[in-house]
Amino acid sequence: MRVRYLAAIAGLVISISTPALAEIPGAYGMWGDVARSKPAGSGGFGMFQSPKQKVKPDATLATFGPGSFGPGGKPKALLDGGGKPSISAKSPSVVSYKGGYEKGAIIVDQSQKTLYYALGNGKAYAYPVAVGKKGFKWTGSQKVSSIKSWPDWTPPEEMRQRKPYLPIKMTGGINNPLGAKAIYLGSSLYRIHGTNDSSSIGTEASSGCIRMHNGHVVHLSKLVNVGTPVHVVN
Repeated sequence: MRVRYLAAIAGLVISISTPALAEIPGAYGMWGDVARSKPAGSGGFGMFQSPKQKVKPDATLATFGPGSFGPGGKPKALLDGGGKPSISAKSPSVVSYKGGYEKGAIIVDQSQKTLYYALGNGKAYAYPVAVGKKGFKWTGSQKVSSIKSWPDWTPPEEMRQRKPYLPIKMTGGINNPLGAKAIYLGSSLYRIHGTNDSSSIGTEASSGCIRMHNGHVVHLSKLVNVGTPVHVVN
């Protein structure tokens, strides 16, 4: 049971196959089920993790454990996300990049588990990221709609019904799974955000969102603005 508990927290904002459907919060909720996808052609998502997939311990387990419940065994209406320390921007490597995208664009290459920020002249910043698990990936283009520091998290009702240990709302902070910054994509529930579980970076760990090291997402957030194009590709 502990393993599933850990895995449930490791999921991300939404598990869905196309950007358009990401606008439907009731589909899978903010983080989705941590569960594997069913065999091809069966549709939907299963309730348990694939035996072949290893689950890494999640640093947020303590946050969403018994301490998430209030009197009478009900989840707390508001859970403190912890402190909001100053996170310094950390510059990634600059690499050669000839993807054909405009200067200033964000390109998430899911196969390489790398987010590129196009600098022009055949160069780009290359950030290692965590991407969606099998069955949770999506491709398409969005535009940055907002950027928030230490964002709050409000799990939707559908998710709290499936995972009763989740709070109704969690304030931003060092214990909040959204990390130090969140870059929102269009009107969807997808976002590029930091993480307090750095061990997941470089893996297929999320339910559709893109995770970055906190220092890296702070660096990226200084480069982008509302309207910056974001392309998610395989």
